[in-house]
Amino acid sequence: MDLYLEKFNNSIKNTLFKKLPSEMQEFIKQKSLVLRFSHQEIKQIIDIARDLNLWDEGSIIDIFPQHDQKRVVFARLKKAYDEIRSKPNSYKNFKLKNIPQEQKFTFAKEAKEGFGLGLCPVASEKTRCCNLLTLDAVESCGFDCSYCSIQSFYNQNTITFDSNFKDKLKNLKLDANKTYHIGTGQASDSLMWGNREGILDALFSFARENPNVILEFKTKSDNIKYFLENSVPKNILCTWSLNTPTIIENEEHLSASLDKRIKSARTLADKGIKVGFHFHPIVHYEGYLDEYKEVYKRLLNEFNAHEVALVSFGTLTFIKPVIKQLRERDFKTKITQMPLVDASGKGSYPETIKVEMFKHAYESFAPWHPKGTSLGAHKDTFFYLCMESHEMWAKCFGYGYSTNNDFERAMLSAYAKKLGMDFLI
Repeated sequence: MDLYLEKFNNSIKNTLFKKLPSEMQEFIKQKSLVLRFSHQEIKQIIDIARDLNLWDEGSIIDIFPQHDQKRVVFARLKKAYDEIRSKPNSYKNFKLKNIPQEQKFTFAKEAKEGFGLGLCPVASEKTRCCNLLTLDAVESCGFDCSYCSIQSFYNQNTITFDSNFKDKLKNLKLDANKTYHIGTGQASDSLMWGNREGILDALFSFARENPNVILEFKTKSDNIKYFLENSVPKNILCTWSLNTPTIIENEEHLSASLDKRIKSARTLADKGIKVGFHFHPIVHYEGYLDEYKEVYKRLLNEFNAHEVALVSFGTLTFIKPVIKQLRERDFKTKITQMPLVDASGKGSYPETIKVEMFKHAYESFAPWHPKGTSLGAHKDTFFYLCMESHEMWAKCFGYGYSTNNDFERAMLSAYAKKLGMDFLI
């Protein structure tokens, strides 16, 4: 056997080579045999081919340079690839593929060690963070959003409930002289499972017994049946992750439509429950500002500031394991077709794009901005950036917080006032 062929066969091990169409595999193999690409170059070429396929951006064969020098070929290939990922994505001719019409799950109950109450998994001193505490009532999500990081931590087809969750909640000891902000939507969607295994019964009892806790349910569903049939403690917030119809239809598979999410929020607001909205991730694509603007306008028209506790903004950030996980999946997605730059150890959009999207979003909500109040005592709706630098706040909001603790205090103070609670430092 040709020594290089043996090297090539070793290089494609533990790659996505076998995920490529057969003609593409043969093309890469033949080009490698002629040009003698290195191990790392072969791996990068395979990733390029896989990405173009997932993005529905044609074939690596179409952009492969014609030249007899390896360095020139690889440099030109990388340049052509980078140009494709740097231009604004277009969903106009994008064709979804292999998207499930429904998700089939295996439900499991396990006695989990530890409680599952901890800091937000993306908390970092490198970014301005609100110090949210999270409760993992359920592990894994039934929605199939293409950008989701949950899939890199849990088996997505197995939904796991902690069989001891109710007892653990009852035995949790909190400082009665301190205000806590706890969210349940980090390891799964907060509402899509309803009261399965009694999780909402347990969480509502926990909220009633701990009036110093602000308990936030975050969702992309319209499953509000339990909230309509039960008395809701005043220290509960119900928040929706929203996006444009383009992103919901193409990237947030199996989740509720924008109309259903907003209708659900409106229904709970009519019941007197404070609601909130997370625009995270805001996604950059052709015409995205106009489409997001329509969603922002709709919220301004359908809700009053006193009903809305918060509006947050964030965008796509990826760690390498999540990108690898996305490449292994067989559906089409344009989510990773973005110019990735370092953002506190993760890959995200360049600063210019972030400033454009966040500043536009914040300014669109001008009628809900605080008027004549200090940062720590917002009269109306609390706005914040999720997982962004202090400098980004100043550029997009015109103000910021010196530390994560300052940010946390401002948020808790605003939420407590909105909910009619005492703010306990």
